[in-house]
Amino acid sequence: MRFLTLRDIDVTSKRVLVREDFNVPLKDGKVADETRIDASLETLRHLRRNDARIVLMSHLGRPDGKRDPKLSLKPVAERLSAKLGVAVQFADDCIGRPVEAQTQALKDGEVMLLENLRFHPEEEANDSMFARALAKNGDIYVNDAFGTAHRAHASTEGVAHLMPAVAGFLMQKELDALARLVDDPVQPYVCAIGGAKVADKVGVFDCLLERVSAFVIGGGMANTFLAAKGIDIGKSLHDSDLSHAKNIITVASQRGVPLHLPEDIVVADGFDADDTAQTVALDQVGERMILDIGPQTGKNYAGVILGAKTIVFNGPMGVYEKGKYQAGTRAILEAIAEATKNGAISVVGGGDAAAAAHMLGFDGAVTHVSTGGGATLEFLEGKTLPGVAALEQAAEAKR
Repeated sequence: MRFLTLRDIDVTSKRVLVREDFNVPLKDGKVADETRIDASLETLRHLRRNDARIVLMSHLGRPDGKRDPKLSLKPVAERLSAKLGVAVQFADDCIGRPVEAQTQALKDGEVMLLENLRFHPEEEANDSMFARALAKNGDIYVNDAFGTAHRAHASTEGVAHLMPAVAGFLMQKELDALARLVDDPVQPYVCAIGGAKVADKVGVFDCLLERVSAFVIGGGMANTFLAAKGIDIGKSLHDSDLSHAKNIITVASQRGVPLHLPEDIVVADGFDADDTAQTVALDQVGERMILDIGPQTGKNYAGVILGAKTIVFNGPMGVYEKGKYQAGTRAILEAIAEATKNGAISVVGGGDAAAAAHMLGFDGAVTHVSTGGGATLEFLEGKTLPGVAALEQAAEAKR
């Protein structure tokens, strides 16, 4: 990846148009989780120290191209003000002459947040005129929103072709961390992978089967692999189409890559029947649901992880949101934390994996926790991310 970063440009007294990912959960009109806001602070503090005039833009939720007061970014401006120690101005739109005039009036070190980009349908359509309207709000473009880099939208791809464009520190950090998982990773390399469906992560398996030493598999996708091997999984969540799992089993066998599967599990009579939860051997599922890996499986998986030098955690081992089914995911994260302490490179791959690491208190015990969900998956699948490609093209055009 060849792109320029904030350290390659002079931002003094320039309007710097920054695409951040402030798609945060709101509750009662307040920000309920500040993780993504915190992730932006390194870039924003650097810009303030260097007397930039900062114009921030982001989406929030899915307003379907219509103005929705419940999805306004105003609560984000309030939290940013507290975090940065400066009043963050707020524009009630993201394009138009009044907004452009507000950005022109900014002084060195001042910060403004534009209203939700997705109040305009042209944002997701990557409309060229909308991109030009956004570009009027800045002199330099910074993409710091890795979580949306897989989308070819006006604010992530279109604007980058219209003005000097560089990566922010979060974008750079994400790409550097994830590149270590696909560009000649240090061996042994283990992927702990979970989540609901094998079908959703076929691309990840295809890419990582060429690189990893072993997979340890949990979540709903473990049920699918077990079913593909002819094991009775009762009423457990699994893919109705077993062909993807069967193909992965065949390819892994051909390449000598172990696919570690549960040997004991935590089951219950139903998803909401937590009082019936119990640990059983794999042949004792009956008509119940598998909702977590069992303790012996957790120990087995931990042993595999502790022998690794590179680790990616790409999905929880069970229904970690419920106390009865957290133990499997916790055992994996404890092993990853221990391996990291011993010098391994560990990356938590965004989405539910990042949420689990945060909820269980392990986000500070690993090398990197990705802020991406779909972007992380597509990167691990070897796909081109439009937002990153646009930065690379901008850098090439400047040479």
